[in-house]
Amino acid sequence: MILSLFEANPALAVAIVLGFVVGITIHEAAHAYSALRLGDDTAYRQGRVTLNPAAHLDVLGSLVLLMVGFGWGRPTPVDLRKLRGGMWGPVAVAFAGPLSNLILVAVCAVIYRLPGVQGEYLVGIVAGVAFVNALLFVFNLIPIPPLDGAKVLFPFLPRSMDGLVGFMNQYGPLILLGLILITIFVPGVSAFGFILSVVRPILALFGLPSL
Repeated sequence: MILSLFEANPALAVAIVLGFVVGITIHEAAHAYSALRLGDDTAYRQGRVTLNPAAHLDVLGSLVLLMVGFGWGRPTPVDLRKLRGGMWGPVAVAFAGPLSNLILVAVCAVIYRLPGVQGEYLVGIVAGVAFVNALLFVFNLIPIPPLDGAKVLFPFLPRSMDGLVGFMNQYGPLILLGLILITIFVPGVSAFGFILSVVRPILALFGLPSL
């Protein structure tokens, strides 16, 4: 998908790839750094508290991104037993990733308004990076394991929902994979169409255009 986009609209393709590289790198580094600050050095010892994309990008996830427009990074290892703060520790580490993507959107909004950022190409790059990171922010907060949204929401659910939590932890990855495959391979059907309905207002809030 993105490979073909390089022929049709090279600037947009560059913006999307750059957005994913920067977004995934910052996202995973935020998980690692927040875990370290809260007492878990697992990711730090594996060299994950860094802004080097090579430490966070997954080879297969990157290839799939170029081919079908969806990809993933290397999950950041977290030892929940080492985290301080009780239930709030894991929640903070999980939320740090999506929050970093939202902060990147804000940074793009500032850059977008700089006098030196002129011309269709530069404006398109900034807007594309912002769009991708707004997308990552919303997508990762979907409460389906292994996405961060589940780790943020599930600790606050009542004990009466333990059965649902157990079911989602076991089958959530398969459910998520099924939704992704439907979106990619079933023409005219988007299992995540609601994401754009949230992404566009976020971009508008920051005064950024939507792709």
